Amino acid sequence: MISYKRHVLSNGLTVVVNRDHTSKLAAVNILYKVGARNEHPERTGFAHLFEHLMFRGTHAVPDFDLPVQMACGDNNAFTNNDYTDFYITLPKDNIETALWLEADRMTGLDITPEALETEKRVVIEEYKQRYLNQPYGDQGMLLRSLAYTRHPYRWATIGLSPDHVARASLEDVQNFYHRWYHPSNAILSISADIDEERLFTLAENYFGTITDTPSVADPLPVEPEQHAARRLEVERDVPATAVTLAYPMGDRLSHDFYLGDMVSDILAGGDSARLYEHLVKRDRLLSSVNAYITGELDPGLFVFTGQLLPGHTVEEVEAAFQHEMQTLREQPVSSYELEKVKNKFEANTLFGELNIMNKAMNLGFYEMIGDIGLVNREVELFRAITADELTGFARRTFRPEHCSTLVYRAKR
Repeated sequence: MISYKRHVLSNGLTVVVNRDHTSKLAAVNILYKVGARNEHPERTGFAHLFEHLMFRGTHAVPDFDLPVQMACGDNNAFTNNDYTDFYITLPKDNIETALWLEADRMTGLDITPEALETEKRVVIEEYKQRYLNQPYGDQGMLLRSLAYTRHPYRWATIGLSPDHVARASLEDVQNFYHRWYHPSNAILSISADIDEERLFTLAENYFGTITDTPSVADPLPVEPEQHAARRLEVERDVPATAVTLAYPMGDRLSHDFYLGDMVSDILAGGDSARLYEHLVKRDRLLSSVNAYITGELDPGLFVFTGQLLPGHTVEEVEAAFQHEMQTLREQPVSSYELEKVKNKFEANTLFGELNIMNKAMNLGFYEMIGDIGLVNREVELFRAITADELTGFARRTFRPEHCSTLVYRAKR
């Protein structure tokens, strides 16, 4: 259990705090409710670009990392399709350094033409290295564009094309900053051995004077229901052909999220799970295999993927995946498998709560999705799942007309 208190400042900043009596460190996390899904289709990659720009310094602090290091701290950030997250870990006695820095760059970012051009080059090079020049690098991007037709999940966080970032003007970037980086679009979450009311006071001292500049977010396009199977085959210079099947599933707050998460663990939660046991060890069909859910805020995907061993065909792999799905549709999961994945989830949750940064991040995330109490209820939600529910999930999710198949063939 993660204990917490919550307070909203007059400017709209949500503050969630946890008192951790066991740590000498403090974790300061600030989440901005902007990700790749909030971008315009002609200006993708901006959320990720802006994550980079946030470390370029402000008018008051030209080098963001230096004060963190002087306070014996560490900091980093990440961007995904749903949000952007910045975090600092440092000794609890130095927590005000982290709060000062985050409050300063919420409004004081110094976006110069030189800084923008530098970070544009960095992001474009990252795009090339990770997605264009890496074996299987564009596999996820191709899958998204196949499985989604309207929703902005159809592009990855890095963007649809490096040209979008290359064309970004200083005005474009400043407009993005002012629209999304302000108090009412942010969540400050802290875990430290400091009295909760003291943390609220510190948050007020550093963030309370920041003027909010709220804007109304445009409604996101709704992905229409898929009524026919889709298929895409490409050829790339890779060592082995890969086959990926994706099926639409519920959003992060739906019960299907938990069912899908459990089914993915039954199929691919380690070397003793079904797909590895059957398709790698027994049948020698695949060299690697996985099943996972994307777990995004809006309706996501349940994905099967594997790389073929020599001497086998794409058709064999597709048939093998379909056989595993058919088994899930027709035969209840054994009590042993069910208990194993439930125990694994509970253990991972408990171990995760030992880390103060995990606690700060989780509090920010669950506040963002609109049900902060879930941070302490998810174990019981998993514990309550039955074999019949998993069968029902498989029947309504793994339907032929909902399948998007990506065949990523190795060049001969």
